[in-house]
Amino acid sequence: MSWSVVVPVKGRPGAKSRLGDVPDREQLAEAFALDTVAALLAAPAVGRVYVVTPDLSVARRMEALGAEVVPEDRAESDPLNAAVRRGLAVARTDPHAHRAVITGDLPELTPGDVDQALRLASAHRRSMIPDAEGTGTTALFALAGVRLTPRFGAGSRAVHEADGHVPLPLPAAARIRRDVDTADDLAEALRLGAGVHTRAALAVAAQRPSA
Repeated sequence: MSWSVVVPVKGRPGAKSRLGDVPDREQLAEAFALDTVAALLAAPAVGRVYVVTPDLSVARRMEALGAEVVPEDRAESDPLNAAVRRGLAVARTDPHAHRAVITGDLPELTPGDVDQALRLASAHRRSMIPDAEGTGTTALFALAGVRLTPRFGAGSRAVHEADGHVPLPLPAAARIRRDVDTADDLAEALRLGAGVHTRAALAVAAQRPSA
């Protein structure tokens, strides 16, 4: 069985505000998402990728990669989880596919990382991958026909575990656990090997004259 994967992407403006003074952080956030989705699309176990975003620029670039775009409603009171629910509703049109939600800020992700995670997830009705800090969630999984309720946000690991999602046995150093929120996270992603879109965005930022 293949997997349908939902990726929420905030888009501009205001993306990745915790990157602080890193130049062109909104463009970088878009690049992170492009590298994440490219890795998912190249993973043999992934059948379809649904990107949920309100950003037309992001939507066009994701469609060019081969993802399917689901429009997001910016007016939602809980936009992240509302976006995930919207994507999952579309993903349920294939009742035979397993379903996953993966955050769009994993620029160092590789197809091998994805397939490893999906192999582990296939052994559980519901499962998850915590972030490197151990309190958040970078990926959520449910087998075909099993309810999946997204509860992303602060402390989401505990909430997802309480909902029956088994943490998968991946070390904190695993690339799929290392979402990029801060400048230190970005440096680690580059050390691990960030994707082509992130490296290109950083190269463009480096060429801009400093203020």
